[in-house]
Amino acid sequence: MANPLPTSAFRRRTGLTAVALACLLTTAPAAAAQPSPAAPRPCGPDTALSRSVHHLVTKDRIAGAAVLVTGSGPDAPCASRTVTDGVADLRTGRPMNSTDRLRVGSVTKTFTATVVLQLAAERRLSLDAPVERYLPGLIRAGGHDGRRITVRQLLQHTSGLPDHLDAPEWEHPESVRYRHFEPRRLIARALRLPRPEHTWHYATTNYLVAGLIVRAVTGHSPETETTRRIIAPLDLHDTYWPGDETRIRGPHSHSYFTAEDGRRTDGTAWNTTFGGAGGALVSTPADLTRFATALFTGRLLPAPQLAEMRRTVAADPDRLWPGARYGLGLISSPLSCGGSWWGHAGTVPGGHRALVATGPGGRTAAVALTEVPATLRAERDFLDVVDTALCEDPSTERTPA
Repeated sequence: MANPLPTSAFRRRTGLTAVALACLLTTAPAAAAQPSPAAPRPCGPDTALSRSVHHLVTKDRIAGAAVLVTGSGPDAPCASRTVTDGVADLRTGRPMNSTDRLRVGSVTKTFTATVVLQLAAERRLSLDAPVERYLPGLIRAGGHDGRRITVRQLLQHTSGLPDHLDAPEWEHPESVRYRHFEPRRLIARALRLPRPEHTWHYATTNYLVAGLIVRAVTGHSPETETTRRIIAPLDLHDTYWPGDETRIRGPHSHSYFTAEDGRRTDGTAWNTTFGGAGGALVSTPADLTRFATALFTGRLLPAPQLAEMRRTVAADPDRLWPGARYGLGLISSPLSCGGSWWGHAGTVPGGHRALVATGPGGRTAAVALTEVPATLRAERDFLDVVDTALCEDPSTERTPA
């Protein structure tokens, strides 16, 4: 779920958080920069970000793209602005916007990791305790031993656990798009797969285990704890756990994938229980930026736990992208203007792609796509949108006379 550099047929469609290889586009509206009325200075529409987003739609054939950028403070130039292009619904031609809900895939992992770190701050669990302490007997197959895997390793993807989404049956995810999945059964399936070749191995299985640890420690589901600790306090009104609901509630963009017969197919309706605590959330760009801002300004975690979250290891470039590093539910990636962004990316097999990232100065960008980039070049263009959103100075761009 949201593994950015896919190798299997499933990843070619879904890509995480991802350099994914997946899915013609009817004529789409031109990109439009929409400055917030509250922004101290207006931003001209002819920005590098607008051009970058337009390129995704016209050259990379993404049906629709939206970017919401928020500044580091209310007095920042162009403190909030939106760039959109393409369509949210190919059938009706409804233009893309930044307020629609979408499936955010593995961005969910950052929410789950935050809950685990809150529990660590409350001394209800230890990051360096073995999984066996909280889930006796769960991991005892395929040469895997829960007595030797720590909570930290789960969140960091250094546990050595395979990804259940690498199983052969996930070569054709559309065949199981309406099925319900239980975390324990998915974990058991992962333990029967070949061991990963590298020390760092992106696996949504790790977060299914982490979700079960949250349940074991609190007596409540990870969905309940995330809602109580993050979603409700931050008033993330458009963020919710869909459970077995296959349709997205309220206004939402559609998502598209290429079916086995080569046709572009609407993949919006999907049961995402296969992602669970590692990839099932529905949200919006505005909610994601609010969450990221709260996280990095210390509203959700004490300083020691936030520092733990940002302790990274090198990620496998074949499963993320060159230069990426991984902390505890966080990706760090270098910026062309210096420093790095922190955040997470996510995809789902139906085609939605999301990313939220915060740069060194506190500027945050959330990106929503209705389709997973279909080529390596398109994936690089997607990451370039993120870089442009966080590095560009829109107040210096040319504005129309």
